[in-house]
Amino acid sequence: MSLIIGSHVSYKNDTGLLGSVEEALSYGANTFMFYTGAPQNTRRGVINDELTYKGYKLMKENNIALENVIVHAPYIINLCNDKNFDFSVSFLKQEVIRCEELGMTKLVLHPGSSVGLESSHAIANIIKGLNIILDDNHNVIICLETMAGKGTEVGKTFEELKFIIDNIKNKSKIGICLDTCHINDAGYDLNNFDKVLDEFDKVIGLDYLKCIHINDSKNTIGSHKDRHENIGLGTIGFDNLINVIYNKRIENLPKILETPYVDDIESDKKRVYPPYKFEIEMIKNKTNNPKLLENIREYYKKI
Repeated sequence: MSLIIGSHVSYKNDTGLLGSVEEALSYGANTFMFYTGAPQNTRRGVINDELTYKGYKLMKENNIALENVIVHAPYIINLCNDKNFDFSVSFLKQEVIRCEELGMTKLVLHPGSSVGLESSHAIANIIKGLNIILDDNHNVIICLETMAGKGTEVGKTFEELKFIIDNIKNKSKIGICLDTCHINDAGYDLNNFDKVLDEFDKVIGLDYLKCIHINDSKNTIGSHKDRHENIGLGTIGFDNLINVIYNKRIENLPKILETPYVDDIESDKKRVYPPYKFEIEMIKNKTNNPKLLENIREYYKKI
């Protein structure tokens, strides 16, 4: 079985896609996920084609398949909202175009939060917005992310996501990103992941599943909190996450870590370190590291 594992990486205007690939490789990854700009605002730099092509070359040299690389849409997009609906549609369209320019085919999107609206109205807005955006002029698949159900989030159940998909006209351009922390917090039991996949297949269909976010959770099942934890340090647990990652039914899907950066508790400079190099190593070895945080701090203090 070929493991497709990576993490969130940065995308900076001065290094572009090349910098993202280099960061992914430094973690021992063979895929990655990135934002094309800051997730909290609309500022976007011009895409540098030269850096993009250099990124492609480095990917090819290291067996990173373009179809396994994921882009994440900005958090500020909320298709549920009446007031900001036109902005969200317009900005999401721009993100789809940027994905095309970069050659990326999968864009993960949080469905949104109803914020005072009836749930049915909010979901109708999502459907309306996606039907405006999803056309045959682009090769990008928008992957709706499974959510924890925090506040008024839409997408906390497979049934809600299925309803959205059922009402999308161009179904070849819609998919699902399953997040382990989110579905745990939404109430799905990862002690038996095959049963969760059975339910997903029955309700939505496994053909719609395009990528997996691998995160432990700080909270118990059904808490609707959405607080990610480092691998093996949360309530889902290392063994359960390994069972997800190595499940043969989803072996061809990219798995992306979004686990928290690690604080340097001995420094007054409030430095934080990426955990991905060590978490990916644990996953490849299928061995939990009880000194994970300690090892991460020691490693980054030396470089």
